[in-house]
Amino acid sequence: MKFIQGQNRTQALLFPVCLDEAIEADNEVRLIDVFVDSLKLEDFGFRVDHIDNGRPAYHPSVLLKLFLYGYLNQMRSSRRLEKECRRNIEVRWLVQELQPDHNTIANFRRDNPKAIKKVFRETVKIARHFNLIGGTLLAGDSTKFRAQNSKKNNFNQKKIDRHLEYIEKKLEEYNQALKENDGDKEQNLKEIEKHQKRKENYQKLEQELKQSGQPQISTSDPESRQMIIRNNITEVAYNVQTTVDAKHNLPIDYKVTNTNDSKAMGNMLQRAKSILRSNRFTALYDKGYHTGTEFNIADSLAVEVMVAIPAKPRSSDAPDPAYNVEHFQYDPINNTYTCPQGHLLKTNGSWYHTENGTRFQQYKTRECKECPVRPKCTSSKRNGKIVQRRLYAENIEANKRRIQENPSLYKRRQSIVEHPYGTIKRQWGFCHVLSKKGINSASSDIGFMIIAYNLRRILNILGIEAFRQYLAKILGSIYFHFDVFEAIKAFSSLVFPKNKNVLGSEKNLKTDYIYVKI
Repeated sequence: MKFIQGQNRTQALLFPVCLDEAIEADNEVRLIDVFVDSLKLEDFGFRVDHIDNGRPAYHPSVLLKLFLYGYLNQMRSSRRLEKECRRNIEVRWLVQELQPDHNTIANFRRDNPKAIKKVFRETVKIARHFNLIGGTLLAGDSTKFRAQNSKKNNFNQKKIDRHLEYIEKKLEEYNQALKENDGDKEQNLKEIEKHQKRKENYQKLEQELKQSGQPQISTSDPESRQMIIRNNITEVAYNVQTTVDAKHNLPIDYKVTNTNDSKAMGNMLQRAKSILRSNRFTALYDKGYHTGTEFNIADSLAVEVMVAIPAKPRSSDAPDPAYNVEHFQYDPINNTYTCPQGHLLKTNGSWYHTENGTRFQQYKTRECKECPVRPKCTSSKRNGKIVQRRLYAENIEANKRRIQENPSLYKRRQSIVEHPYGTIKRQWGFCHVLSKKGINSASSDIGFMIIAYNLRRILNILGIEAFRQYLAKILGSIYFHFDVFEAIKAFSSLVFPKNKNVLGSEKNLKTDYIYVKI
């Protein structure tokens, strides 16, 4: 049986292949090269004005190209990228045989979070140029990326108190053993010394926690926080807020935070309005964003939002569901409620506050005392029925009406905003943040993920050629093919006008196509 035979590795080539000829004309690595060359990196905030003294620095375009190639090919580690510069022919072509070390590579990502975000904005600009951004329907959501900080190295006051209580108990046991001469005295002293040091460490953590004013503190990545991932499962992570356009599921904005979703929607809408330069869009969010102050911001921006309505706690239900608060009619002119029995509930005008700062007024009536259906309406034996109306109740009710009038539109939310998350986290395997230097470093890592997603999505929709032509126009360059043999023959006719056959026949030369910038 015959097999395909490989080429002899030691065989010399008459016409050695240059590095450029080893990369296909339609290889996407060429697009990465032209894309980065089309950017005005100094305007983005990348440092290009290094001093002449000392060892020369790598130009930011080299490192940016390396990172874009890495993230597009599921390689994020700086050490991995360092290896690829030596063994990957595409990377060698892209960085022109340069070999930056892993510290240089990692520092570039760490030091340029704002500039990286501007590169992301450029991908949004390209998408808008090709009409890939609809700008009429957006969906917002968040996802958690695990930080480089274990749960063991995350502390709150309750956890610190629990450790200190345990240490005090152990110290008491060892001291008692010393008094009673029970056991090895030297060993007991060692244990006492060890627990004293642990106690001092926890007391130091407690002091840092109080000085920070935060509910928790992380020792490996200081700005990461323990958050609920789903149900009762928690991880020390960062929370990434994204806004995704519905037309082609392209993110137009992102922000890395260490807080939950309740106060995020207003800021997301403000940025979306600035990016789209319009407020004529509808934004979809899940129930985690259902907050009165955020609805008020949305209405002040004149942006239509549809936020899922969270389930009411059972404690607020009446004994008979027919007498729940939603069946009480509100009169905005007189600021009163009318119950199903026709009684008028009024407020004294005072504002009250919940533990989380929510303001509300109370509405009640004296008719509750003699009402025959009181046992169906309330379980309170003293005060009767009390209706609470929050400060931004009108904004919340307007959102409810929009959901009820167009339920099919809201159902599109998940298919829009989860598409990038599914690709980045499930398909590419980017489920955690590589750096552990705070939110800014995490933002750089997340930024490269979303840049890679947008570039991949744009390439898949447009195709390589359309993208290449767009970048060529930006550069003011003309790309054309020409036959290598014909070019050499033309050159030889100028150098050797009396000996036009000096090169021999076409069969003796390798013919290929290359790109030239002019």
